[in-house]
Amino acid sequence: MGIFKKLRNTSEKTLGQAKETVGKHSSDDQLQAEGKKDQAKGSFKNAGEDIKDTFNR
Repeated sequence: MGIFKKLRNTSEKTLGQAKETVGKHSSDDQLQAEGKKDQAKGSFKNAGEDIKDTFNR
């Protein structure tokens, strides 16, 4: 089950990168900040999944 959560978190991180890029090119500071937030959120969730996987071995 952990692999599906990791994929979802990675897709959230990738979507955040896309939002940030679009925000930069369109000078939309709010979209750029939202993209950075999504990237951080995805990274933290992946870190949590890695910790869970470490203890479940």
